[in-house]
Amino acid sequence: MNTKLLSALTATAAATALFGAGAPAQAFSFGTNGIKFDQDTSVNFKFKESHGAYTSSLGIYSVNNSAVSLVSTLFSETKSSDNTWKNEWKGTLGNTVLGSGSTVFTFLANQIYTLGLNSGGNGSVYSTSALNSGSQQAVFGAQSPLWNALNKETTNVFKAAGQFTNGTGSLFNGGTLISFDDRGNKNDADFQDFTVSAEAVPEPMTMTGLALGLGGLVAARRRRASKTAS
Repeated sequence: MNTKLLSALTATAAATALFGAGAPAQAFSFGTNGIKFDQDTSVNFKFKESHGAYTSSLGIYSVNNSAVSLVSTLFSETKSSDNTWKNEWKGTLGNTVLGSGSTVFTFLANQIYTLGLNSGGNGSVYSTSALNSGSQQAVFGAQSPLWNALNKETTNVFKAAGQFTNGTGSLFNGGTLISFDDRGNKNDADFQDFTVSAEAVPEPMTMTGLALGLGGLVAARRRRASKTAS
């Protein structure tokens, strides 16, 4: 085999091996069936928007035999909306939700979790349908398709909710959008009451492997150019 080609293939193989070894953990489940990972996995959550008359907070709960326990509060509203009923009770970052609007949570391996939207005296709903007696109260999906599908300015029933139940793949590829229905307004089921995005945080080894692999490719190309010039 041509030695120049062999060098390039070797570098490529090294990059692939290193990159694969450092790839983020794959979610066992990240959707309406629950949240569980096969190894510790950090996820960056970002507040996007809310449309609800309740003053709510979104948290992560551990699940043990259908019993839920709050582990971490991700975002809390300081008021129900930016400007009461206008724009369908719209709440935005810096007004309804204060702070950076971004937080990282590390899910522990083999622990079962759920996201929960707490609306105080108006009750709580969970992203895991089984915890709502089987009622779907959250949608999961790739960010752009789901965001565009939601009718955020009305309380019309979101009829496509059953198509958005699994955010496993998008969590590691561009991020997952998660949007809740708080069962307000006579159970409107619009699924736009509290919306966040979630994206897996790359493990350090992922970036290191990529850098080393690219370095090998650059070195191989330089050696090839040097031999050609001589």
